[in-house]
Amino acid sequence: MSYQPTNQKSGAKQNELKRGLKTRHLTMISLGGSIGTGLFLGSGSAIYSAGPGGALLAYIIIGVMVYFIMTGLAELAAFMPTSGAFSTYATKFIDPALGFALGWNYWYSWAITLAAELSASTLVMKFWFPNSPSWLWSGIFIIIIFGLNILSVKGYGEGEYWFSFIKVATIIIFIVVGLLMIFGIMNGGHAIGFKNFTVKDAPFHGGFLAVLGVFLTAGFSFQGTEIIGVAAGESENPSVSVPKATRSIFWRILLFYVLAIFVIGLIIPYTTASLQSDNIMVSPFTLVFKKAGLAFAASVMNAVILTAVLSAGNSSLYASTRILYAMAREGQAPRFLGKLNKRGIPVPALIITTIVGMLAFLASIYGDGAIYMWLLNAAGVTGFIFWLGIAVSHYRFRKAFVAQGHSLDELPYRAKLYPFGPIFAFIVCLIVVLAQDYQAFLGNKIDWMGAVAAYLGIPLFLVMWFGYKFIKKTKVVPLEKCEFEINK
Repeated sequence: MSYQPTNQKSGAKQNELKRGLKTRHLTMISLGGSIGTGLFLGSGSAIYSAGPGGALLAYIIIGVMVYFIMTGLAELAAFMPTSGAFSTYATKFIDPALGFALGWNYWYSWAITLAAELSASTLVMKFWFPNSPSWLWSGIFIIIIFGLNILSVKGYGEGEYWFSFIKVATIIIFIVVGLLMIFGIMNGGHAIGFKNFTVKDAPFHGGFLAVLGVFLTAGFSFQGTEIIGVAAGESENPSVSVPKATRSIFWRILLFYVLAIFVIGLIIPYTTASLQSDNIMVSPFTLVFKKAGLAFAASVMNAVILTAVLSAGNSSLYASTRILYAMAREGQAPRFLGKLNKRGIPVPALIITTIVGMLAFLASIYGDGAIYMWLLNAAGVTGFIFWLGIAVSHYRFRKAFVAQGHSLDELPYRAKLYPFGPIFAFIVCLIVVLAQDYQAFLGNKIDWMGAVAAYLGIPLFLVMWFGYKFIKKTKVVPLEKCEFEINK
């Protein structure tokens, strides 16, 4: 079967998404997508639970998995750039029913994440303005995020570029300051060295199960890196910019996550109780900066976390809007959601997603928040589910490409270590999805409420998958019939 070249010129037609994202935007989107509160706040609890060595091991394994997910996605996105990345690829290379379920799964995940970031923004602002109403800050931030997304795709790209720049600069400064403290160049000439890696049973605490428990934390931290696959559909030259943005992601993960956790584990003993707190006053980054004698550490880190929250909200609205638009074009969502304005913005999809995010946020601040917690729990495993979808889509894409007589030299970018990469990513993702709340089954009595809350996303996903399959009578697409064209 022939395929359609995907190098579109930037002058897109009026009824198409505009290719307004430059390589620098994609690079920062892929970089900033994985840097957020998961690193700034979650890294402390990971070290407390599994020790510095256990946390490092968990983040390295998940980092390698994400590397294979991202390089597989880059191979797909460079060849077939589309804003419906996960649903479109699964529809064409696996089964339309799976594509439908993955698409709605992804939209729901990011719509609820938008609500979660609005909740986080109010907590961050109350650090400075403790008596202010929550709705005030959530209202201001949703207007900012909505404005960035409705202006143009370049507005989203520029916003994300600068949000990510602040986060990256903070981590680099943190690592440099931490290393200077470890070797005694700062901290009054007193070298901290490696003594905290030998406190009690460090570097590994709690054994294998503790490391397994950190897998989920690490996975949540990395979620967002895949947005580059969605953004590829609006990049100026995806066959060049997507591989360029992806190529060095492994080293970024190594530098920003592994090195940051290494520094925290050396400077702060894993037995420090405040590591498990999500209070910005005692976040590991704040503690390290305070130990270095830097005044106003808490206020500075609070400002950085605010940019992380705005960045995550910005990306949440962008990604969920684009996936909804693409699904409407594929006939898997209401048709009106596939309409664009003159600037190439899917306004109906943007408005619907914003409303859902705001309603979910309101559910978190009124009543006891029980409805919101169930919504959030249902989204808990969604990130790993669409990573599973990416891994299988990449595996099947390469098989279909070769089966239809194409040469791998035709691919603008080729993921390394195929088929090991997607198979490894699939296995690790599956382990995390199935074992995410293993603690619920270890006590004298099974914690059924905890188990249901943790695994709620799985049956919901399966209902969408097999429900669509039953109604539409879809079948797994044979390799010889997989299509390599994108619906415009």
